[in-house]
Amino acid sequence: MAEQVFPTKGNLISTKKSLALARMGFELLDRKRNIIVREMMSLIDRAERLQSSIDTCYAHAYLALQRANIAHGVCEDIAEAVPIENGLSLTTRSVMGVEIPLVRLDAQPVELTYGFMSTSSLVDEAYICFDQVKKLTAELAEVENSVYRLATAVNKTQKRANALKNIIIPRFTETVRFITDSLEEKEREDFSRLKVIKAQKNAEKR
Repeated sequence: MAEQVFPTKGNLISTKKSLALARMGFELLDRKRNIIVREMMSLIDRAERLQSSIDTCYAHAYLALQRANIAHGVCEDIAEAVPIENGLSLTTRSVMGVEIPLVRLDAQPVELTYGFMSTSSLVDEAYICFDQVKKLTAELAEVENSVYRLATAVNKTQKRANALKNIIIPRFTETVRFITDSLEEKEREDFSRLKVIKAQKNAEKR
């Protein structure tokens, strides 16, 4: 690139401005990447805790369901009496320009909507356990999707920062050096030429 730029003061000023902008852009991208990484790491810790909780909750829920099935047969008819959950909503929030989801579950309160004559506390326990699983699953879905989006953003930001650091900034730096060296060389040539001209004029006067 340096050889393609004509070495003038105007081009030198323009290239220095571009170099300053490139360096500023790299600093901003580096800050953005660090902020996103911190947010992502905190969500990863939260996801690990949620995953542990949901694994335990699922184990209890399936064990409770197994006991209820043994006591009352397959609980399919009983499950149909449980109302469908319609309280799930989705919005987003922005982290350094990255839209990440906010999953809200306004869950219906646990109400035993099935008959008591053909059920027992085993069915109640399974129902309550799976209600807790539902809430944890919504929360985990939010966190895992957020981590995925943030990781994608970190990757893109890192690529752009690397391009500025390893390609754009060195290229502009080399161009500035080329123009500066060329202008200094031209100034030395002009100075030498003026000295020769001055010496010739002095010689003519004598």
